[in-house]
Amino acid sequence: MISVSNLHFAYKRKPVFTGLSLQLQPGHIYGLLGKNGTGKSTLLRNISGLLFPKQGKIEVLGFNPTKRQPAFLEEVFMVPEEFYLPNVKMDELLKYQAKFYPKFSTEQFNRYVKEFDIPKDANMQEMSYGQKKKVLISFGLASNASVLLMDEPTNGLDIMSKSQFRKVMAGALDENKCIVISTHQVKDLENLIDRITIIDEGRILFDQTTENITRKLSFRISFEGDDVTNALYSESSLKGNAIIELNTYEEDSKLDLEMLYKAIVTNKDKINAVFNS
Repeated sequence: MISVSNLHFAYKRKPVFTGLSLQLQPGHIYGLLGKNGTGKSTLLRNISGLLFPKQGKIEVLGFNPTKRQPAFLEEVFMVPEEFYLPNVKMDELLKYQAKFYPKFSTEQFNRYVKEFDIPKDANMQEMSYGQKKKVLISFGLASNASVLLMDEPTNGLDIMSKSQFRKVMAGALDENKCIVISTHQVKDLENLIDRITIIDEGRILFDQTTENITRKLSFRISFEGDDVTNALYSESSLKGNAIIELNTYEEDSKLDLEMLYKAIVTNKDKINAVFNS
């Protein structure tokens, strides 16, 4: 569905990507993780055709995003981190914007707006940043575009709204849709994404399904010194030592996405070696 091959991109003289390659398939919610400034937003903008690669090839649904063809644009929706919504009510927003997406469902939009508890009669400019973002997320989901790109969607959302976001997103995926969520707030995506791609300084450090991660790695709390010594990664906590170790017996283990992220950023070779063996 999305193929990125040997991508090179730079802002003037500042390189961001030098040979990045990535394959994304339908039926998955991908988590694109990394610190601010590592290239996550730039990658999404290249995929959506808002930025143009210096070298390499990007193909989305068989289209070249740089050509910005109407048939491509109606199948791709991006929720950017920074955005502008006109000072209109929701009905007017739908009237003028929904027509660009042939599969748009007003019924779905109204359902998402209700779940997010957004006041329907308020003008966009009267809403908080978090409310505006929830309107944009609702619109993106209701567009039924085959590719949904979301850049830091939980920024500006309170605790309850983040919970609502995870609930809504979990029910939005189908076998024909590819959802890519970029964030540095890794905890917000736990139990939602089914494949994790970690980017740092324009490079892919890690790319695995959550199923494969929990099959290969075990996440637990230990009070034993030997466990900490032999762990792939460890950190102290109030409850003991949180560790990542080999899942030797393939037991059920709950993924700790934040701890995995820190382990990969600090020692990617040690973690990747588990998956390359």
